[in-house]
This record gives sequence, C-alpha cells and structure tokens, in this order.
Amino acid sequence: MPKRVLCLLTDHFEEIEAITPVDLLRRAGVEVVMASMRESIQVVGRSGILIKADSHFASVDPTTFDLLFIPGGPAVKALREDGRAAALAQSFISAGKTVAAICAAPLVLHDAGLLTGKKYTAHDSTYEELTEADPAQEVVTDGLIITSRGAGTALAFGLALVAQLTTPEEAAKVARAIMA
Repeated sequence: MPKRVLCLLTDHFEEIEAITPVDLLRRAGVEVVMASMRESIQVVGRSGILIKADSHFASVDPTTFDLLFIPGGPAVKALREDGRAAALAQSFISAGKTVAAICAAPLVLHDAGLLTGKKYTAHDSTYEELTEADPAQEVVTDGLIITSRGAGTALAFGLALVAQLTTPEEAAKVARAIMA
C-alpha cells in the first residue's frame, strides 16, 4: 500500500512550495491528496495560479494519511487564524506521524506547540516569532518534523519528503530523473 500525504491548501499559498513537493512525491509513487481548506475546491495561489484541489478538507479522513504537508506563503496567516491546521499537526505528531512545513508554515507548528526543543528552519520573515530557526539549513529534519526555508528550497524539501516516505534511493532516483 503506497504512503499517503495530506497537503493543505487555501488561497494565497505559495505555488512552488506546494506543487514542487507534490510532483516529486507523486513521481515516487506516493499518493498525495491536495485538500482545499475553503468551501471551493478551487484555490488561488499567491501568484494568481488557479489550482483544483483533489478534495475538500472536510471530505478527507486525516487518520488515513502518513504525513501532513503544509505549504507556506501568505496563506499561512489564514491557516493560523483558522486553527484546524495546528490542531491537525498536533494529532499527527501524537499519532507518531510526520509533519512537514515550508517557508512561513512552521508558524503553524509553532502555534501547535510542536517546535519547542526542536531543530527547524523557516523563511526569514518569520524569525521574529521563530527565534530558534536555523537560517543556514535548507531542510531540517528533527524526529517527526521536517521544515524548509522557502520557494528556493522546495526541490530539496520535496526530495527529503520522498526519502522520508520511501527510501533515500528512491529520492535519488527521482532526483536523477529530473536532472537535479
């Protein structure tokens, strides 16, 4: 049975940070469900690119997924205000499942209380709140938490997710196939 990833999308998500990891994961045979946190199945990214999510968040059973993936971008503000993403991240960690966040999305993990005592990185715009973020690292894995800095690190982040859910060899195979 293939591993499953739940990717949360809402308006103004960063397209590169969402689509690059989703593409890499799917190339590796991982099932990814992009779930709209909105009433509409269509979600508009920060650069105006319209994406049709695979499902509405309300229609998925989060317990059937192996990894929660939260892209960044201006959408993180809405995710923080909503609170469901933070609660879901807590439930994934409590169940021994991996949570991945890129760019500003580690703020959601901060809200969930999941970054205390952890090594992590994030976009430099978050450093006022995320005072322990490591700006020197593109991707940081600490236990069940995987974080990355931003759009420019989305490829490395996506390959780290592939390695986490499959094998490092599969991640290398995907990297070779895309000439990374």
